[in-house]
Amino acid sequence: MQHAFIADNMLGRLARWLRVMGCDVEYFPEIGDAELIERSEQSGRLILTRDTLLVRRRQVRANCLFVAGDHFRDQVRQVVRAFAINPCEGFLTRCLNCNALLQDMARERAAGRVPPYVFATREHFQICPDCSRLYWGGTHRDRMKEDLREMLMDR
Repeated sequence: MQHAFIADNMLGRLARWLRVMGCDVEYFPEIGDAELIERSEQSGRLILTRDTLLVRRRQVRANCLFVAGDHFRDQVRQVVRAFAINPCEGFLTRCLNCNALLQDMARERAAGRVPPYVFATREHFQICPDCSRLYWGGTHRDRMKEDLREMLMDR
C-alpha cells in the first residue's frame, strides 16, 4: 500500500529521500502548523513531524507520525520501517524537487538540455511535467542506491 505524506518544515532531507524511493511526499518549508494540518486533511496525507506540540493536538494524533531521530538517516529508517516501504519499488520515479511523477522523454528532446557527454552516453531520459527538471541514469543513481542500502541496514 502506498502512503501519501506531508512533512513539516524540519524534515526536508527526509522528504527528499522518501521521494528518492518513490513516495508521494509534499514538503513546504515555509508553512505553519495550521496550514500543514489543513493540507493534510484536504489531501488525506499523513503528517510526518518533529514537532512535539503538533503531535499532541487532538485533531492530528490519529494522522501523524512523530519522527524521533535527529539525523535524516535515522528518520528515513524509522519511516521505512513504520510503513513497510520497499525502497526499490518506486526508486527515482518522482521529481526530487516538486514531487511530481516523472515522465519518459524522447531522447532527441534532451539534446542541448543536458551536457554533451550525457547525451552521447545515455539513452533514457525523464522529465518532470511540473518543473521541467530532467533526469537520467548515472553514477549519482548508483550512489543513491548505495546510500539507501547503508541507511536501511539494521542497527
